[in-house]
Amino acid sequence: MSIESETAMPWETDVHTAEARWQAEWEESRLFEVQAWDTTAPTYYCLVMFPYPSGRIHMGHVRNYVIGDVFASYHRMKGETVLHPIGWDAFGLPAENAAIKHGIHPERWTRDNIASMRTQLKRLGISYDWSREFATCDDAYYRWNQWFFLRMMERGLVERRKAPVNWCPKCCTVLANEQVQNGCWRCSSEVHQKELEQWFIRITAYADRLLDGHEALRAGWPAEVLAMQRNWIGRSEGAEINFTLRDGSGSLRVFTTRADTLYGATFMAMAPEHPWAVARAQRSADVAAYLRRAARKTAQDRSADREKTGVDTGMRAINPLTGAEIPIYVADYILPGYGTGAVMCVPAHDQRDFEFARTHGLPVVEVIRPDAGSSTLPDAAFESEGVMVNSGTFDGLTSAECRRLIVEELERRGTGKRTVNYRLKDWLVSRQRYWGTPIPVIYCDTCGVVPVRDEDLPVKLPSGVELTGKGDSPLAHVPEFVHTVCHRCGGPAHRETDTMDTFVDSSWYYARYTDPRNGNEPFSPAAARRWLPVSQYVGGIEHACMHLIYARFWHKVMKDVGLVDTEEPFLRLLTQGMVTLGGSAMSKSKGNIVEPDTIISRYGADTTRLFILFAAPPEKQLDWNDAGVEGCWRFINRVDRLADAVLTRPAKEAAPAQAHALLCVYHRCVRGVTRDVADEFQFNTAIAKLMELANTLQAYPAVGDEASRAVMRGLVLMLSLFTPHLCEELWRRLGGTGSVRVQPWPMPDPAYLTDTEVEVPVQINGKLRSRVTVPADAGEDTLKAAVLADERIKAHVNNRTVVRWVIVPGKMVNVVVREG
Repeated sequence: MSIESETAMPWETDVHTAEARWQAEWEESRLFEVQAWDTTAPTYYCLVMFPYPSGRIHMGHVRNYVIGDVFASYHRMKGETVLHPIGWDAFGLPAENAAIKHGIHPERWTRDNIASMRTQLKRLGISYDWSREFATCDDAYYRWNQWFFLRMMERGLVERRKAPVNWCPKCCTVLANEQVQNGCWRCSSEVHQKELEQWFIRITAYADRLLDGHEALRAGWPAEVLAMQRNWIGRSEGAEINFTLRDGSGSLRVFTTRADTLYGATFMAMAPEHPWAVARAQRSADVAAYLRRAARKTAQDRSADREKTGVDTGMRAINPLTGAEIPIYVADYILPGYGTGAVMCVPAHDQRDFEFARTHGLPVVEVIRPDAGSSTLPDAAFESEGVMVNSGTFDGLTSAECRRLIVEELERRGTGKRTVNYRLKDWLVSRQRYWGTPIPVIYCDTCGVVPVRDEDLPVKLPSGVELTGKGDSPLAHVPEFVHTVCHRCGGPAHRETDTMDTFVDSSWYYARYTDPRNGNEPFSPAAARRWLPVSQYVGGIEHACMHLIYARFWHKVMKDVGLVDTEEPFLRLLTQGMVTLGGSAMSKSKGNIVEPDTIISRYGADTTRLFILFAAPPEKQLDWNDAGVEGCWRFINRVDRLADAVLTRPAKEAAPAQAHALLCVYHRCVRGVTRDVADEFQFNTAIAKLMELANTLQAYPAVGDEASRAVMRGLVLMLSLFTPHLCEELWRRLGGTGSVRVQPWPMPDPAYLTDTEVEVPVQINGKLRSRVTVPADAGEDTLKAAVLADERIKAHVNNRTVVRWVIVPGKMVNVVVREG
C-alpha cells in the first residue's frame, strides 16, 4: 500500500480518514517490527509497564503509552534498532470476579477485553511491534512461569510453610487484601486471620543484592523510587538477644536495632502468631480469647495508631544485663513479620511501648537523656540519641557508643550477637484462585512433595471449572485436574490446586519479548544479550515496591541460571504522574473517567497525544482540561495551514539577514528539542519550542522560499514524535519519501548556533519581575541601562533606592532596592 498526499483535504475536515489511512499503512508495511538483527546498528529497548486487560483504557493509561512512544520514535529516528513491544498481564482476580458476577468464563472476559484495548491502542498510532504480542494466560507463556518455579525449587528458593491469610467463614474462602472491604466483599461477614499451608519464594535471600544494585541504577532511576525500595527492603543492623525464662524452660529471642536501651527493657511482647503465644493459649483461657480477637483484625488495623491492647501470658523472662524479672505479653501491635515476632519493650524510648506501658501500668525506666542535665521521665518516649543513664558501667557514654559496647558485652556472655534484619519478607505466591498459573507440584503418599517434570509442562488450567467465590481453590473441585500419577513411584497422587500470584507473570515478561515464540526455553541467552537490559522503562511510581522489586529479583535469578548476563533489568526508569479530573485520580469507581475514544472521535489521536504530553511535565500530575485539548487541536490545524502556505505561496526573496535569522531560530530549536526529549524528558517544553518555531515561521516575510521549506520539513520531523499522523501527511506533501517515522532526526548546524542576543531574567529583591534582551557580549553598563529602561522594572524601582546589583553575565540580574 502506498499513500500519496499531493492534494490533501484540510486536516480539520479529514482527520479521522487520514489517521485511519496512516495506521493501515504502518500495519501493512510492518514498519515497527524488528524483522532481523541489524548487528551494525545500536539497539534501543523501550518498554511500558505491562497493561492489565480491564476492558477500556483511560487517559492515565494513554499518558504512559504515549510517553513510551516518544522515546521509541526518537531513537528510531536516531538510527537505532528499536524494540517497542506490547502484551497483556492477563491473569488476575478481576477476571475471576467478573466470571462470578456475570457468569462468563475468565478467559472469554479476558480475551474480549484484550481485543477492545488492542483496538484502542492502535487508534492512538503507537509504534508497537505487534508481532511480539502475547498474553500471560497463554499456556506457551505460563509454562515458563512453572519452569522458573522448578528452577527456584532446585536452588532452595521455594518452600512451603504455614502463613496467615484473610478468611471468610461464611464463604469458606481465602480473600485477597483488596477483597476485604469492611468485611468480606461478597457477604460482608467479619474476616478472620487463618493459618494455611502456603508456597513462598525466598526473595529475602537476595535482599543485599537488591540493595547493592541501587548503585548501578542511581544515574537512571528516580531517587524517590530508590528511597522507597530501600525503606521497603528495610535493612537494619542490630542484635539478636536471648532473654532466659525465669522457670529455666528456654529463652525468648528478640531482634533490636537499639541494644543501647537494654537496661530500660521492662517487659516483652510477642505477636499473637508467635509459636509461644499459640502454645500458651492451650493453657490460658485469657490468652486464647485474646488470640481469637486478634485474628479478626487485619495487619492494617493492628498497626494503626490506636490504643495498644495485650494480655499478660504469666510467663517471666530475665533481662540479661540487669537480672530483673520482666513480664511477657501477647500484643497485637507486634506483627509476626518483623524480626523474630517478639520484641523487648523499652517504654521510655519507644512511643508504642510507652503507650502500652501507660495503658497496662508497667514501669518506665529512662536510660537515655538528650544531655546529662535533662529531666527524667518524659511525658512521651524519647527516641533520639543522647547520653546514657541508669545503665550501670555504661552511664555517661553516648548511646551510639553504648550500642556497640553492649552488643560486645552480650557476645562475651553468650546471650546475644550482631545480626542484620530486613523488613522485606519472603514472597507468598500461593493464591486459592482459578485464573492464574498452576503451581507445578504433586503430592504423593509415598514420595511426598514431588516437582512436576520439565517434559510434563505446562500444567494447564482446565476449562470446565465452576466459579462461585466460595470454598477453597476452584481447581480442587475438578477431579480430572486433581488426580494424577506420581512419576517417581507410579502411585496415585494429587496436584497442587493453588495458583501463582500474578506478580510472577509481570516479573520477567520484558525478557520474553526478546524471543516471544521460543518453545524450547523462556528466551535465548543470545536474544537477551542483544536487547537487555531495557533501555527505557515507563510506568507509575505506585509499582516501586512490588513489581519493580519482584522484577529485579527475578532478573538476578535469571542471571544465576545463565539466561542473562546483567544484574539489573531496567537501565532507566521514568515514573509518570497521574492524570486527574477535578483533582482526583481517574478511576472507574469514582466515575471520573475520560476515555480516549471520546476525545479521538472529536479531535483525532494526534490532538489527544499532543495534549497529554504538553499539559504537564511527564513526572508531574496532569489535571484534565478540555480547553487545553481545544488549544492543541487549533495548533495542529495551524501547522497544517502553515505547510500549505509554504507549499502554495509564491516565493518571495527574503533578505539574507532574514533567512539567516530564521535558520538560527530553527537550529536553536533543534538543539533545544533534542535536549528536552533525549536528556531532560521534558516533552512539554519541547512542544512549546515547536510552537514558538511555528510562530516564527508564520511571521517570516518570505514564506515559500527555500529557507522556509527547509524549516517546515524540520518542524514536521520533530513534531512527528507527538503527532505522527499529521506529520506523515505533511511529510508527503512536502515531497518526502518513506515514512516520516523512520527519517533521520534533524541535527543542529553549529554555524547557526552562535547567539548574537541573549534573554536575561531580571529579579527585584530576589523575585523575577521581567526579562530583557541584550547583545550576547553586552557589558555591565549596557545591561544595567537595558534593565532600567524596561517598563516593568521601572514600576518596581520608581521611588526606591538601588542598593546593589548582582549580575551573572548572560544568565541573571538581581537588583536589590529599598524604600526611599
